[in-house]
Amino acid sequence: MLQGFFQIAVTLIILVVIAPFFGRYMARVYLGEKTLLDPAMIPLERVIYILSGVRAKVNMTGWQYIRAVMFINIIAGGLVFALLKTQTFLPLNPTRLATPAWDTVFHTTISFLTNTDQQHYSGETTLSYLSQILGIGYMFFVSAATGLAVGIAFIRGLTGKPLGNFYVDLTLSVTRILLPISLVGAILLLASGVPETLLGPQIVTTLDGATQPIARGPVAHFEIIKQLGENGGGFFGQNSAHPFENPNPATNLLETIAMASIPAAFIFTYGVFIGNTKQAKLLFWMVFIIFVVLIGVSAVDEYQGNPLVNDLLDLDPDLQANLEGKETRFGWAQTALFTVTTTGTMCGAVNAMLDSLMPLGQLSALFNLFLQIIWGGQGTGTAYLFIYLILSVFVTGLMVGRTPEFLGRKIEKPEVVLASVVLLVHPLVILFPMAITLAFPDQLAGTGNPGFHGVTEVVYEYASAAANNGSGFAGLGNSEPAKTALWWNLSCLLPLILGRYLPIVAMLLLANNMAHKQPVPETVGTLRTDTVLFTIVTAGVIVILGVLTFFPVMALGPIAEAFQIARG
Repeated sequence: MLQGFFQIAVTLIILVVIAPFFGRYMARVYLGEKTLLDPAMIPLERVIYILSGVRAKVNMTGWQYIRAVMFINIIAGGLVFALLKTQTFLPLNPTRLATPAWDTVFHTTISFLTNTDQQHYSGETTLSYLSQILGIGYMFFVSAATGLAVGIAFIRGLTGKPLGNFYVDLTLSVTRILLPISLVGAILLLASGVPETLLGPQIVTTLDGATQPIARGPVAHFEIIKQLGENGGGFFGQNSAHPFENPNPATNLLETIAMASIPAAFIFTYGVFIGNTKQAKLLFWMVFIIFVVLIGVSAVDEYQGNPLVNDLLDLDPDLQANLEGKETRFGWAQTALFTVTTTGTMCGAVNAMLDSLMPLGQLSALFNLFLQIIWGGQGTGTAYLFIYLILSVFVTGLMVGRTPEFLGRKIEKPEVVLASVVLLVHPLVILFPMAITLAFPDQLAGTGNPGFHGVTEVVYEYASAAANNGSGFAGLGNSEPAKTALWWNLSCLLPLILGRYLPIVAMLLLANNMAHKQPVPETVGTLRTDTVLFTIVTAGVIVILGVLTFFPVMALGPIAEAFQIARG
């Protein structure tokens, strides 16, 4: 037990140490200040701007930024859709895989375009090497960089600065952050046993004399950007539980840190932009404390195991941990840490079967998907945190009878409406399709488990899609048979698209409004947002809004299942 919690503590300490330094580096990148990568990247960026016709010094308005986001995403989606539909006729397809069904291709394209990477297929038996490298890998960078660009534009607007240029922010996100770290990370993964080859499957002879193909491929470079960019889509069907994606505890540590590094550091980037590192530290520790609590709840529940199984087998206390659906090379502790991190950062990669988690582990994962700020997705997750800050300022201002102000600018009706849109889209696109699916469980859902666990499976699928996470419970028929696969492929499109783009539009419009407001002089009556008290109030607003919105669903799913198991 102590060893497991020690492993968790080491990972958390590493995250706490690197986040401030990484956050300041990203701030320098987006502020246009000098960095160590300038000699290598400035010439490359100039070539990109010249070839694409981008005027790097021209700032965009809110609607211009939105149109640029949509333009790039539509072009990228069209290219990848065409690639996946024609993979049968293209090279780097050593096993001659056929083109997937149209609904799978459509869902896959939208899923990876929105940085969700929800997979209703198994990668090694569905997509060719070219589709994985050029299609999915391309989306890994574009979708992650889009989130970073929107996040930094939102921060600029809050501080009264112009939103910037989306094409420049997109380019910098790739050349200065995602690409350099991915190169180093890919080398580390390769040295740790993750394969990187274009050869076809390895044919081996089993112990009983039969032959078996062992899938492999160009995995190392794919794996690191999958984790770093909060993408989560696995090269193999088992994702980071597969030994070729995540072979040992060292790679598991690297992949966990890669998931959390950018979202955690982005809070400090915000602190540099507003010139108030104190507020950034308070926000960081607020999120970190909630993060640690969720890890602790999940880890303890997994360590205690299933009492029904433990009583039946009369297990020794040291052997009682729930190891169903887990890789023994990681165990209960690293599984709990990875699960809370991947759902908290909206990455979606998994190193175990989420369907086998104990109820409190499932509850922690759902809680993360509902709130989207622990740590939140790439760039946009930190923006969600600021939305809660704005609402906290508004509520607190009403309580003390003052016009709410944030960063020296008044929060008025348009900003509150846009902030409300960001938060209300999420439950709507989850609960509506969930209700339809549960109304016709046999005809549509294809759930593998009845009762409370079946409810959790369904709500998790839509929450994962709406939160741009992509992980899922294995008990759903979302890949076969064809009838239920078609339903899941099409019904998940609504939360995928609306859960990604409506909040982005509302965030950018809100930021544009704030950027054009006249600053209000600070007085003795100004509500300070860099105090412990206000941070506690913000934490209360976050938890209360999340609990009030989704508590009925959680009560029907993991909470009810926990009571059911406890009663025996």
